Amino acid sequence: MTEDTPIVVTGLNHWFGTGEARKQALFDINLIVKRGSLTVLMGPSGSGKTTVLTLMGCLRDVQDGSVNLLGHELNGAGRALNESLRRRLGFIFQAHNLHGSLTALQNVLMGLQVHGLPNRQAQQDAARHALRLVGLADRMDYLPANLSGGQKQRVAVARALVGNPDVIFADEPTAALDSGSGLTVVTMLKRLGETRGTTTVMVTHDNRILEMADRIVTLEDGRIVRDSAS
Repeated sequence: MTEDTPIVVTGLNHWFGTGEARKQALFDINLIVKRGSLTVLMGPSGSGKTTVLTLMGCLRDVQDGSVNLLGHELNGAGRALNESLRRRLGFIFQAHNLHGSLTALQNVLMGLQVHGLPNRQAQQDAARHALRLVGLADRMDYLPANLSGGQKQRVAVARALVGNPDVIFADEPTAALDSGSGLTVVTMLKRLGETRGTTTVMVTHDNRILEMADRIVTLEDGRIVRDSAS
């Protein structure tokens, strides 16, 4: 693995359940993700794409095979290493998971809790900058109930970006958005790759954004069946 390949997946297999109910979900997944790229994982429900995403993002333990993330092997990694790596990652989910009692600014500040910035002013400055990046400079003090669906998702994007992560993992980030808002979110992630070298791996069913992807990997029944980089 080099600085230009922040994610290398080799011979990855995964199972769910135990005993007679144990079922294999992933079969020999091999994937190299380049720095600054926007990689899209596609496939029908149950194809394994979200499982791959969560294994790469330290959200699930690697059972068999290798996942090398930012120079660290995740198979056998302990809790301390996983927590350390998560500080270098950003996560965006279909459900924006905003706290309803907190303003947009306060929700983004929550994304900085694991980063340990030296003082509260530095945290405030970083959170405000992230919200300006996503076009919400005039909505910082709004509660989620007073934001549109697209604005809520942009707050979630700002929360993911605020720690300046090396890699962003996004699971269906545009599913609940109209075409304009979805395009805005993906354009933002694409720009981050070009300007900061931020790597994005995205699970989506959204055909509207495929032309923006640097690479499209299609899974079916736990196997990679197509890869536009091949």
